[in-house]
Amino acid sequence: MTMNPTAPVRDYLLGLQGRIVEALQAEDGQPFRRDAWVREPGGKLEGDGCSQLIEGGAVLERGGCNFSHVQGRALPPSATQHRPDLAGAPFEAMGVSLVFHPRNPYVPTVHMNVRMLAAHKALPGGGTETVSWFGGGMDLTPYYGFEEDAVHFHRVCRDALAPFGDDLHPRFKTWCDEYFFLKHRGEPRGVGGVFFDDFAELGFDRSFEMTRAVGDALIDAYLPIVQRRRNLPYGERERDFQSYRRGRYVEFNLVWDRGTLFGLQSGGRTESILMSMPPVVTWRYDWQPEPGTPEANLYSDFLRPRDWAAGG
Repeated sequence: MTMNPTAPVRDYLLGLQGRIVEALQAEDGQPFRRDAWVREPGGKLEGDGCSQLIEGGAVLERGGCNFSHVQGRALPPSATQHRPDLAGAPFEAMGVSLVFHPRNPYVPTVHMNVRMLAAHKALPGGGTETVSWFGGGMDLTPYYGFEEDAVHFHRVCRDALAPFGDDLHPRFKTWCDEYFFLKHRGEPRGVGGVFFDDFAELGFDRSFEMTRAVGDALIDAYLPIVQRRRNLPYGERERDFQSYRRGRYVEFNLVWDRGTLFGLQSGGRTESILMSMPPVVTWRYDWQPEPGTPEANLYSDFLRPRDWAAGG
């Protein structure tokens, strides 16, 4: 059986990383550090990638945009929980993932990931079958809520998916709300966006095209929000609340995130996997915001599912 071509996927992902980094460098004014790496054959994983990171920028306190393309001997459990027939199959995985943690508390954190996995399943009569699927999405995590920002972000996501079927945005929006939910806290991580996984229902070419549309939408979804909020004045109170809420981000990534678990279980590059962590984080025991404050407004008005694309 002919394998699905992966070279165009790799070329697209490298180009996407370059465009996103270029746009955020221009906005921040500080260049990203580039850290290319190679995993030589013989280990648990082989392949290559490039991490691009900024720390201490004018706009981004910490941010990174990773590309990776790896091959492994056996899919880790996090990748086969919905596909038990592929347990133990050799695989390749490639993707771009990013997290940007802004300095100004009025600018939200953003996360985006687009990826392809291909498992090479052994057939009973000999030979192999390649099973490919896509995943990804983007979500917004504000510290102080602005309705126009949430509406803008969700409408860009909706419009990116519109050419591929009217049902996709409602499905992927709900999937995002359910996925980026801290079950141990009983609260959403942010205002959501779109999320999809194990996706191949449109066929390889069209599913890849849809994944590209999501990746290409990130700059239009996020950069206007950065530009609106980056110069708003803030003080110690706002920074303190930002660092407290960043704790929720850390908790989600380490406890629930399948991408983090996949990377760690498959022997991935730890520095790149944990690049998503914010630089300054605090926790407090049983803290609650005072009623009527902007901090309380985040919980009451924003940290609950809403039809943002329809205007909230």
